[in-house]
Amino acid sequence: MSTTDTSGRPLHLAVALDGAGWHPAAWREPGTRPGELFTARYWADLARTAERGLFDLLTIEDGFGLQSGDHLHGAQRRTDRVQGRLDASLVAAFLAPLTSRIGLVPTVTTTHTEPFHVASALATLDHDSHGRAGWRVQTSVRADEAAHFGRRTVPGLRRADLDTPAGRALVAELFGEAADVVEVVRRLWDSWEDDAEIRDALTGRFVDRDKLHRVDFAGEHFGVAGPSIVPRPPQGQPLVLSLAHGYEPALLAARVGDVVATTPHDADDAARIVAQVRSAEAAAGRTAPPLRILGDVVVVLADTQRVARERLARLDALDPLSSDAPILATTPAGLADTLLSWRRAGLDGYRLRPAVLPTDLDAVVDGLVPELQSRGAFRTAYGETTLRERFGLPRPASRYAAGAGSAVVPTFSGATA
Repeated sequence: MSTTDTSGRPLHLAVALDGAGWHPAAWREPGTRPGELFTARYWADLARTAERGLFDLLTIEDGFGLQSGDHLHGAQRRTDRVQGRLDASLVAAFLAPLTSRIGLVPTVTTTHTEPFHVASALATLDHDSHGRAGWRVQTSVRADEAAHFGRRTVPGLRRADLDTPAGRALVAELFGEAADVVEVVRRLWDSWEDDAEIRDALTGRFVDRDKLHRVDFAGEHFGVAGPSIVPRPPQGQPLVLSLAHGYEPALLAARVGDVVATTPHDADDAARIVAQVRSAEAAAGRTAPPLRILGDVVVVLADTQRVARERLARLDALDPLSSDAPILATTPAGLADTLLSWRRAGLDGYRLRPAVLPTDLDAVVDGLVPELQSRGAFRTAYGETTLRERFGLPRPASRYAAGAGSAVVPTFSGATA
């Protein structure tokens, strides 16, 4: 039976783009474009399709190592899977002038990355997109990725090792570093006040020096003086999103994020995860608006459930999909039923992972979106201009402006000035 949305709040919908799709055998499916994965045209087509579907945002996967499937200790030496990807932040940059409303959220890894560079790149993206930039924060636990930089060593852990004392210590270290990185990036975004640029040719004054501020961050992992070289982003603070599989990553999101993506496997699990996120917010002493919580799901869509399941079985026969998120092989109406049912647990929306691109993205836009619209659960046109506005988040004042408060800007409690 179809479920009608009675919450009065439209769902937030994001799409997670990765190569030929989230299924490892996706590139072998008819209709995919494996020869174009490293071209601007391919990514532009996906972004325009997602924007046609009125998605809140798209995320672009990235990392410092070749794709490794479920292996954390290093890349697999397989030749039957997509290997390699374009730089996510640069993909987002060239998508900015080719789109007009959808949010652009590249994945940028905090481990091994200089926060000054991150702040500059994402502030530039926000200017290029007129306030549609975000950042998917990610850490790196892989030894082969650390070896690319040579500044530190990371033990080669397997996924099963993460719940050992050594694994927990490493995760705590990397998440602590990530919190510092986001904190200093946020400070750099604030380091120019909104009216710091004067641009008065008659007086010869381009900038008000008193409205550019040093951030003087000194932490365990690095120190940054500031100010940024990029004027304050149009949003003030571009949207910060992270993926949380458990309490520690939920705590990171509560400390420094705006949106958290989670992986519930049923309605009861969604309720448990929402409670976990709210508990993490309380533990972090969060004073910013509550985190917007999205559920991640891998989607395989077809006109009938039988055909969808047969398509998934055919893909799995080539190369089985191992997923942290639930895999839903169904019809657009069946997917809408599930999403609206789970939403009652307190989810604000979903980040959909198309199993095959562009096939399942097209099915979402042409099937799921109209289904949700007919039930009053999704927008019929874009309204808000910036990504923060779309999530109901205020534009914060620079923390360095005279008389400004920073209550709406999440900060890491361990940061030092």
